[in-house]
Amino acid sequence: MPLLSCTAKSCIYNCDEYCSKGDILVSGEDAKQPDETCCSSFCERTGESSSNSAGCGCKTISVDCEACQCVYNDDERCSADKITINGASACHCDDTRCGSFEKE
Repeated sequence: MPLLSCTAKSCIYNCDEYCSKGDILVSGEDAKQPDETCCSSFCERTGESSSNSAGCGCKTISVDCEACQCVYNDDERCSADKITINGASACHCDDTRCGSFEKE
């Protein structure tokens, strides 16, 4: 499983730039560049849920990946050693990006 770093601090699963969800889905079936990907697992933290939803974040995480043209996509699983999800000002999953995406 990849080592995950996530800058989407407005996500309910983000805990100190780690993810507490346990697994994530990177979308972008036709992606040719990072801006055409997103973390579909992103869920905006609202005022009622100011803390993360599932406890402490994990350094490694299972990543399902629909970005078929990424060099790290191995049968719809991410095979990268490290993955970065970018989205410092994200309010919706479309505001996030897989910073580790590399086109084949």
